Amino acid sequence: MKFTVTRGLFAAVALSLSAFAAGAQENPECIAPANPGGGWDFTCRQVGKSLQDLGLIEKTMQVVNLAGGGGGVAFAEVVNKRADNNSLIVAASSATATRLAQGAYPGNSMDQVRWLAAIGADYGVIAVAADSEVETLPQLLDVIKNDPSSVSVAGGSAVGGWDHLKVLIAASAYGIEDVRSVKYIAFDGGGEAVTQLLAGSVQAFTGDISEAKGFVDSGDIKVIAVLSPERLPGEFAEFATAKEQGVDAIGANWRGFYAPGGMSDEAYDAWVSKIGDLYASDEWKEVMAANGLAPLDLQGAAFQEFVAGSVAQIQAISKEIGIIK
Repeated sequence: MKFTVTRGLFAAVALSLSAFAAGAQENPECIAPANPGGGWDFTCRQVGKSLQDLGLIEKTMQVVNLAGGGGGVAFAEVVNKRADNNSLIVAASSATATRLAQGAYPGNSMDQVRWLAAIGADYGVIAVAADSEVETLPQLLDVIKNDPSSVSVAGGSAVGGWDHLKVLIAASAYGIEDVRSVKYIAFDGGGEAVTQLLAGSVQAFTGDISEAKGFVDSGDIKVIAVLSPERLPGEFAEFATAKEQGVDAIGANWRGFYAPGGMSDEAYDAWVSKIGDLYASDEWKEVMAANGLAPLDLQGAAFQEFVAGSVAQIQAISKEIGIIK
């Protein structure tokens, strides 16, 4: 009789834990920290749809657009008001890590939430005009090292933004001690930056592979380095990585999710598992290909470590160039 009671109790506890983890997706909700349209909104809506299509969640993902502060309003909402919500996930990207690193979310830090998983990345590139004499990343960085004033690098983000930081990451990895010597000129989007490159106003371009590809196909620019761990697949395979040229620089404009800091371990593990299953599916590979997303296979602790490394690196470079003290 004693054994029966014990076994029954164990079964009840196991069932309760299973139901609790499953309950994390009973009323699934995703916050997109921006207005409809754009990367964060896409991340919530496409992942929610795909999770349901694959049977990984039973109900439709509710998407809530909560714009403001470059993601800061949503971050504060989750930390201060919804810290123990097991049904909630929030879209994030490299921009989130950059703003956390630069203190743009006052009073908040990355440790106040739990980082779930990545769903892909748009890797950074460094490019020059098609008729430039520069053929490799080390050639460009040597010119910058020897005569910084002779090279201006254009990008589509503000000074201290992600496009700016990508070229500084490469310069730092190459041994340029004072990355402030790298001349960066900010334009309103990658298209305008490339236009200035073609006009000869600047000598190099820093952006993402998705925005550079069209200009490569038109014969206007040549990519001298992709900031990915290894060569990208398919039509992007012709582009050499910085790493294979001896410059250990990775710049992934990743997309993924974080969860409330007080989310239970059971719910957290359930979300990590479901997003991992989604990432591994053929259906998601098709979504990635259709939207220019490159592989970035990180879940749970590995993703948490990746984000922490990104924040630390961005913080160090931001201090070096005077964006933060």
